[in-house]
Amino acid sequence: MAVGPTSPPESPDSAHHLVGYWKRRCASLFRWLHIYLSMVSFGILFFFALTGFTLNHAEDFFGSRPVTAQVRGELNRVWVAAGDVRTVAKLEVVEHLRRMHGVKGLVGEFRIEDGQCSVAFKGPGYTADATIHRDTGAYELNETRMGFVAIINDLHKGRDTGPGWSLVVDLSALLMVVVSLTGMVLIYFVKRRFVSGMLMAGAGCLFSYLAYVLLVK
Repeated sequence: MAVGPTSPPESPDSAHHLVGYWKRRCASLFRWLHIYLSMVSFGILFFFALTGFTLNHAEDFFGSRPVTAQVRGELNRVWVAAGDVRTVAKLEVVEHLRRMHGVKGLVGEFRIEDGQCSVAFKGPGYTADATIHRDTGAYELNETRMGFVAIINDLHKGRDTGPGWSLVVDLSALLMVVVSLTGMVLIYFVKRRFVSGMLMAGAGCLFSYLAYVLLVK
């Protein structure tokens, strides 16, 4: 039986070149990811690094006292008329306070009692509390603004920021992980620096662990 021509076996040199080719492609890919993810995430990573410092030294950055303000007003008492809890028009009350007094933040609590209602708004570096008398519709609103540093600290912690900013915090953490891992992969392709790089990474981890054991425990 005639046998058709067959391709010659792959030589060790060609296999070596193929491996080298894919190593160069992987190195190029991870270098691209590391550089451009670092650039894309620069602003948000810088923000969290800076606010980490301000959080750690909060007492040094809160020399100024919070600015408080108190106002009084009256809303449509039909919205809060005494009677069944279900008769309170929560949306109308909240929108009135926002429109008339520029109240911001999320509604943290809306408490309804027999004689009055209370609404608490919370945001980064901000609180506002309104007490409404159900028989007349009259209310008192106390607003507190705690300054720029308090705002960025609360943004760092994701406190009273809503689900949108919470997603930003999660994405920022994910970017930090990816940038770190791509850096670790890149050092693998730099043979002259691989051992020293891994030793430095291990030293950094060991330093963090010892700092915890010696300074915290």
